Amino acid sequence: MKMSLDHVIKEADFNKDETEMMEIPEMANDLGTHGAIGLGSMVEVLLGKGPVRATVCWMGHLPGLTDTRVGLELEEDYGVNDGTFRDVRYFTCPAKRGLFVKLSSCRPDARFLGDSAANRHFDHDGQDASAPQANVPPVASEDVLRVLIGRMKGIQGHCNSCYMDSALFSLFSCSSVVDSLLFKRIKRKDEAIQKTILRDIVCPLRRDGFVAAQSVMKLRQLLQARGHCPSYTTDEKDPEEFLTLIMQEVLCLEPPLKLKSFSQAKGILGAVESSYFYQIFVDYNNCLILPTVQQLLEQSFHSSGVRLAEIPSCLILTMPRSGKQFKMFPKIIPSLELDITGLLSDGPQQCVICGELAYLECSECLGESVFSNTGFKHFCEKCSTQVHSHPCRQRHKPACLHLPEGFPRHWGPSIPPREKLELFAVLCIETSHYVSFVKHGPKATDWIFFDSMADRQGESDGFNIPEVKACTEVGRYLSMPLAELAIQAPRQMEGVAKRLFCDGYMYLYQSPSMALYR
Repeated sequence: MKMSLDHVIKEADFNKDETEMMEIPEMANDLGTHGAIGLGSMVEVLLGKGPVRATVCWMGHLPGLTDTRVGLELEEDYGVNDGTFRDVRYFTCPAKRGLFVKLSSCRPDARFLGDSAANRHFDHDGQDASAPQANVPPVASEDVLRVLIGRMKGIQGHCNSCYMDSALFSLFSCSSVVDSLLFKRIKRKDEAIQKTILRDIVCPLRRDGFVAAQSVMKLRQLLQARGHCPSYTTDEKDPEEFLTLIMQEVLCLEPPLKLKSFSQAKGILGAVESSYFYQIFVDYNNCLILPTVQQLLEQSFHSSGVRLAEIPSCLILTMPRSGKQFKMFPKIIPSLELDITGLLSDGPQQCVICGELAYLECSECLGESVFSNTGFKHFCEKCSTQVHSHPCRQRHKPACLHLPEGFPRHWGPSIPPREKLELFAVLCIETSHYVSFVKHGPKATDWIFFDSMADRQGESDGFNIPEVKACTEVGRYLSMPLAELAIQAPRQMEGVAKRLFCDGYMYLYQSPSMALYR
């Protein structure tokens, strides 16, 4: 895989909306070189410019990440820092020479390997990995109008393919968060599927703004031939089923979501479980009327007794439904940002009253809007005593929080930043037809709507006309006060906004600060 240097950013820029990241591919696993890499080793990583040489200056584990990471000093100014990660220095090197990656993303410097070992990584399919079609970045916000907007734009639908069209468009048109699955080494029998997604779908979509129906049908035929389902070329499927097949069974992407079970009463964290999606579960007797995705996620984590084991680079949420018709909520407000600070199992938390380091969590205070409308309720010892002295809360049973070993009892001069994920796409379903919305930039109006079967030319021997159009009205509704939005009649909402608020099924979030380190 290659990572465009246009998508490598400084840590100081992590919160800027215009940045997007691509993952660095794993390489060491295939060559069996873990044991050969240590401090001082000369290694290579594959970036947008090709193989870049570096020296291993640090090796260990970074906060919130599970796999072994290495800190590299690059030979050229292609890095993103000077040896620091989240304001903590792990080693020292010149600015723009530092880079943190997985150990498995490195291989020994090819200058010290035989030719066969050096070439095995980059030419496993016998083709030039530096060819232009293998390195097309997502469509930048400023290029969306030129590349994507219009009729016969997006991915052309054919024969119940809308579930696949909308999922692929959402994931790859303007985001690179899961691009690693397009470049990682996989089983030889599945290489044709990977090449088809990359060369026949993702690259044409990003370069030309259009993918013909034949390309998607080719992918469907390959999946059907693989033996997954005899009706993959004809029948409608669920986007979650399709993405699970691609991510888990075919391309074997490492699950981006790591969860821990959590016992509020005992304050005990369970083993880590991995997943590609998170299904929202909400009690039927909940008091939510016009919920946000943030509220639904917090309620679901509370009901299911789970926490995030680490910050996910990509979080895909599916909403509660019963079949294709029944929806639990008539409207759901997409949260442009998900504040996951309170959902992390091991991260320090802030007292909701005074802002000091929290030591206690009260699940029974979750619905107390007197503190805040969203968020788990964490308290320092003093504030917890005061809050639970109220007659209405005297029966509450706060539980102790799990803090990292050796963490100081006070914040010090600065409070750690809150961890947030950014919404980049929403898949919607109405009467068995899937469409998608994509948030392509930082402005409130930076929304586009995609329908792979927006129109049709001809009858049974005709073809579908896909369309991508700007939907700036979405930003106006999202900025409305909650009370005003609640009284909006869906059929009277401007443009396609009704479909976003009333038909939302799958919400896709990404972490701009974590994607580089996956």
